[in-house]
Amino acid sequence: MAFETPILAPSLLAADFTRLGEEINQCLSSNIRWLHCDIMDGHFVPNISYGPFIVNAVCRAAPETFLDVHLMIENPDQYVDAFAEAGANLITVHYETCPHLHRTIQHIKSLGCQTGVAINPATSIDLLYPILPDVDMVLVMSVNPGFGGQSFIESAFQKVYKLNAVRKQLNLNYLIEVDGGVQKKNATELIRKGADVLVAGSSVFKKESIPNAIQDLRAKMNAGRADMV
Repeated sequence: MAFETPILAPSLLAADFTRLGEEINQCLSSNIRWLHCDIMDGHFVPNISYGPFIVNAVCRAAPETFLDVHLMIENPDQYVDAFAEAGANLITVHYETCPHLHRTIQHIKSLGCQTGVAINPATSIDLLYPILPDVDMVLVMSVNPGFGGQSFIESAFQKVYKLNAVRKQLNLNYLIEVDGGVQKKNATELIRKGADVLVAGSSVFKKESIPNAIQDLRAKMNAGRADMV
């Protein structure tokens, strides 16, 4: 499934779950075509979010939407089948949780899903070189995963820049996604450095107007794309 970049992917972790259908519809009405699902298990990260049941509910509520499922969990191999069956279009696993990363990525592909690999702020992107030809997306965490609303970690800019340079050097096609603390003040620079997908939770769902927040973020993202050489 091809999309024009840059892509804004609102994170449902920040949504009001008592009004989830309504808030998803506000995103769809604002031409959002990606939704980001943060799956947390209380072990790899110090929080618990939701599981395949909610992902399937989102899939049924927005069947034309690309579901970007981010597994912040231990032993992801035990659960990727359930999330694929629930309707995930892309499943991202963490480098830090996959001792046999290539096998995990191949497993996800065998389920008909696109694949992503994520790294925490303290993890070097140099460790990803062997897997880059095999993934559809690299997710740069710009906060320590576990909770929404955290402050952006500035080292993410350099990671995005380096991943973009490697992508060009090796003639690869993976998308670069950034998740954590994304807002208007850093969206332009992230796109300028080479990011393709920005995940935004609080800066979309915690604002007075979801459509206005989406419009403002998109304007900043488009400004970054216009500035790229």
